[in-house]
Amino acid sequence: MLRLLQTKASIPSRVVILGGGFIGGAIAQYLQSHGIQAKVFNSTVLNLLEPHAGKLLASHLKEDDVLVVVSAKAPCKNIDMLQENIQMAKAVSGALQSQKVAHLIYISSDAVYKDSASHLSEESCAAPESFHGVMHLAREVILRQSFAGPFTIVRPTLVYGKNDPHNGYGPNRFGRLAKDGKEIVLFGQGEERRDHVYVEDIAKLVYLLIVHRATGIVNAVSGQTISFMDLAKFAVNYFSGQSTITPSVRTVPMPHDGYRPFAPSAALQVFPGFEFKDWQSGLREVYGQYEK
Repeated sequence: MLRLLQTKASIPSRVVILGGGFIGGAIAQYLQSHGIQAKVFNSTVLNLLEPHAGKLLASHLKEDDVLVVVSAKAPCKNIDMLQENIQMAKAVSGALQSQKVAHLIYISSDAVYKDSASHLSEESCAAPESFHGVMHLAREVILRQSFAGPFTIVRPTLVYGKNDPHNGYGPNRFGRLAKDGKEIVLFGQGEERRDHVYVEDIAKLVYLLIVHRATGIVNAVSGQTISFMDLAKFAVNYFSGQSTITPSVRTVPMPHDGYRPFAPSAALQVFPGFEFKDWQSGLREVYGQYEK
């Protein structure tokens, strides 16, 4: 599922990143720290929802560029957001049809996979059951049909890191609450078990995909499933145990039936020596940054 067109690492002349937020920003910072020129376009500079966004993007691209598409209205929760995200992909598609690039990388989501009690892998069925999953799968197809060159799809699971802007339910929010000694309220008993990946590991993975010009699909997952109760306990213990953890009554079913395990990422076989941080090590690093 993942193939290297360059066995020997080669630095590209430039990487263009659409989306300078949480994930896009981490990718740009990592690339720049490793000697790769990274040009970031956020929505204030290039709004993919504008009528002539495709033409404007094409005017900024060069034939030897690597284009990394991160920008999205996420999480996609309804039809209106789905339409906006499709419009954004349409703009990128139009740009690629008029201006070639050397390599295209799309940051998608594990939400494209059908729920399964078995471990999911890059070969698992992509049959999403949410607007967010439908959005990313549709954008994958649009870009694949628009671009004939080397194309890589990265599918991260739940992402954590210091600069997460969403403060969604999980380790980012739990750490911030525990740091301030505030109550952590769980959904139900916090019994859901999910995989979580460190944003810095996604950045490292994208770097490897770029310098080896990889094509295919790769999951950005740690391979560990951990309950939200255990994540909350870890956060409280890390920050000296001043916070309380409070279960609540569930009003909606657990997403993914409460369990979404992943097989080891294909990246581990293709890139010897690369690994995703275990969740304890990753969170210690992030929570240490919170303290600073």
